Amino acid sequence: MLIDDYVADLGRVLYGPTGPRRDMVVEARDSLIDTADAYEADGLVREEAERLAVQEFGSVEEIAPDYQSELTACAGRRLGGLLFVSVPLTALAWSMLWQVFPLDPSIWTHKPGWFGVISLALDLVQVAVGVCGGLSLLALGRGARLLPKARMVTRWLGGLVLAMLVITSVLGMILTIGTKGPVDFTAYPPGVMVTLMSYLLAGVQFYCAVRCLRITRTAVAHR
Repeated sequence: MLIDDYVADLGRVLYGPTGPRRDMVVEARDSLIDTADAYEADGLVREEAERLAVQEFGSVEEIAPDYQSELTACAGRRLGGLLFVSVPLTALAWSMLWQVFPLDPSIWTHKPGWFGVISLALDLVQVAVGVCGGLSLLALGRGARLLPKARMVTRWLGGLVLAMLVITSVLGMILTIGTKGPVDFTAYPPGVMVTLMSYLLAGVQFYCAVRCLRITRTAVAHR
């Protein structure tokens, strides 16, 4: 197999974040070319030099698990970093908004007794997920190339995010019932901005979580 064919096969079997995956394939290609150039300088024809370089590098089946492991860890780090920043930021933004939003005071006067408990539970869920995001960054630090570890943490994190989105949505709906219906932010720009930010971050979190779950299935296929 020549270098271009080998690199194409490697790129096809790997799955993960586009940038890191492309960098891995380019790095592998550069290494193979350097080795082939050295063989060619020793007097081999180019085709034979490339075949020997590929043989020395190892088959795609042999090296793909390590490459896929790093891609799995990279996806987990990205999701962990997103959670560590975005979840506490969302909770803080809403907390500050409710402190200044010009609501009718009677809404809070007549809120049900369970309102405070649900509101606290929502805050605790968000803080806990943010902390888990930070811990996952430590667990998937650079060099975390052991496939079982990377796969386990990344898959767990993806499932946690999906669960969080469901739980926070349900708790948010319950709080809406407690305020006698959704609050109209259309004439209040800060409320519109916080709402749009929340929807955007939730969408990105959902996408990254689903991607992590898909990547961990690919990681299993390479074991």
